[in-house]
Order: sequence, then C-alpha cells, then structure tokens
Amino acid sequence: MSAMREPNTKSHQAHEAYMDTSIIHSGRDTSVDSLRRLPLNKGRAATLNPSSRFDKHSRHVFDDGWQTLDELPPFRTHVQVEKPKTIITKNDSPDISFDRSINPYRGCEHGCIYCFARPTHSYMGLSAGLDFETTLFSKPNAAQLLERELAKKNYKPRTIAIGTNTDPYQPIEKQWRVTREILEVLEAANHPVGIVTKSALVTRDIDILSRMASKGLAKVAISITSLDRRLSRAMEPRAATPGLRLKTIRDLTQAGIPTSTMVAPVIPALTDHEIERILDSAQAAGATEAGFIMLRLPREVSPLFRDWLLKHYPDRYRHVMNLLRALRGGKDYDAEYGKRMRGDGPYAWQIGRRFEIACKKLGLNEVKRTLDNSQFVPPAPEVENQLNLF
Repeated sequence: MSAMREPNTKSHQAHEAYMDTSIIHSGRDTSVDSLRRLPLNKGRAATLNPSSRFDKHSRHVFDDGWQTLDELPPFRTHVQVEKPKTIITKNDSPDISFDRSINPYRGCEHGCIYCFARPTHSYMGLSAGLDFETTLFSKPNAAQLLERELAKKNYKPRTIAIGTNTDPYQPIEKQWRVTREILEVLEAANHPVGIVTKSALVTRDIDILSRMASKGLAKVAISITSLDRRLSRAMEPRAATPGLRLKTIRDLTQAGIPTSTMVAPVIPALTDHEIERILDSAQAAGATEAGFIMLRLPREVSPLFRDWLLKHYPDRYRHVMNLLRALRGGKDYDAEYGKRMRGDGPYAWQIGRRFEIACKKLGLNEVKRTLDNSQFVPPAPEVENQLNLF
C-alpha cells in the first residue's frame, strides 16, 4: 500500500493543488481539530472533509501563508455512474416499519449536516463531509434491475420504501430521472411503494403516484426539520424551503395521494420547540399521519455536526450536546435497536409525550394507512435467446 492515499475526486485535486499537505500522520484521528477544514463551501452544510475511516493515513490541510485559500474554486457537484448487481436492499431491523428499500442514488446534494447516511461514503473511499454532498453516484440501471428482481418466482411483494438513506428527489433527479423510472416499473407491476423526501420535485410524479394511490399502492412522507428559513438554509442548504414542503403536502393531498409528515430529526435546544408548529402546519396542509425521529450522530456525523453547530450556533453548543448525550447514556450516539430513533431518559419521554398530545389534538394518526400487496402482477421474466439444439 502506498504511503499516502490520494483523493480520487476532481474537487479534492483542485483544492489540494494549492495546499501544503506535507504534514501527514499515521493512524486514524477523527477529532474535530484533526479533520480537514476546506473553505469556499457556499451552498454546502459541511465545513469539513475528513478522510475515510478506512484510510490508513489522515490529511491535515492548512493555509501555507500565501493566502491561496481565497483563490480556490467552489465545490461543484460531480455525478458518477454506479452499476449495482441488485437494487432492492433487505433489512430485518425490528424498529423500522419496512423490510426492503431502494436507493436510486449514493450521496445527497441536499447536504443536510445531520444526515445519518453520510458514513456510507466511506465505503467508496470518500469523505462523509463535503464529498458526500459533492461526489454523487447515480444508478441508471435501477429500473431494469428492479424489473428483473420482481419477476423472480420466489419474490413476495411487500411495500418498498424509497428515500430511506438518501433523498430520491435530490436535484440530480431532474436530469437522471432514476426515481421516476423505478415508479414506472412499480406501477406496471401494481407494487406498493412508500416515499420519504424533503423535495418538492416529488410533485413532478403526481401522475404516477395518484394512479397508484387510487389503488391503495402509494403514499408519501414529507420530512420537515424546521419552519425557520434561516436555520433550514444553514442546516439543509439545497433542500426545499419549509414553505415549499408544506405546499408539496397540499399538492399531493389534493391529488388524492396519502401524505404524512416526518418531524425529523428533532434537534434538542435547536428545533425541539417547533414540534407543535410543524405538526399544526402539516395538518393544515392536508397531512393525515406524522412521525418523528431524534437526531442521530453515528460515526463521522458527530464531528461534522459539532463543527457545524460551533460555526452557526456557538452559544447553544453545550446545551444541545448535553441534551443529546443525556438521550444516549452519555454518548453522542447509541445504535441499540429501539433506542436509536428516540433515545432514552426524561428528555426523550418529554418529547414523545409532546408529540403524542399534539397529534391527538390535531387528529393525526387516527387511521394508519396500510398499502395493498394483493394486486401485485410480476413482470414477464426475461427470455434469453438460445439456439436450437437441432
């Protein structure tokens, strides 16, 4: 193995051409002070680009005194093609409501600083920081793979969740249209689908979703973290504005598509005071169901979020982190099933009760909609061309 692993993205190369990278330390150090701090990240949430946790060495980037940091170009979005062999991901987690999902993209241009999917970029040899927001992977053969998997003789239909890892309607979907092609396959097969997104682009596919919803085959959840435009812009720089997300709920509902809202994530001492307002606004827009998830900070997400918090809300840093650690037994994160989504302790109990009371007052979750698996018609299996023996 070489002494230093070179970054494999254009954005890294462009920036590090101006950097003095002579200080290299063996081993992995993921403290905030050791992470690479890169400038000119306008429109991006992360201010760090830490090395992948699988890298043998870490880099320390600093200004060499020539003030060349001001000359660096801004980070651009680069999309690469990924060609997986399968597209449906199975899980047996006891604390989530689905056992299969599809992720059309890897990485997410929305750039939400709290995104729990950021660490997955490490498996590609990339950073969970700015790389996650700027170096994306599209799966253009997803629809073909899905059709092939649905056609298998032993396939049993159950609701497929889309948007559980990265957003299926992030900006690059306008060009790549992978999510729409997936929906076309599911509609043809009468296969149930549930979508989670924070993008207004989902309304582009109202034609498909409304037809599926009329058969009890589709529902959508719109994630709303905050109604504060300033906070939302800093925390989710390329996602739809809060007002546009509420309009999306209204548009979907008026089209006959069952729509719910996800208050996710709830961030202690930063967004927790908005729970009731978000639920009230979503219900007024037409949402009939709601859910919430407490902030999760697995692996690289913790130092990224802490750095963001110090930059944007330094006066609240200690309070936010103390409450988060109170939820997780003194740790930034606890991956234990049953606790990872909600936390534990008095503060977690208080948030849960507030959410339940608000939902009851607004009439949310009175009826939980279950999608229909019985209408499934498997696609015709592929017929391979084979020469006759005689």
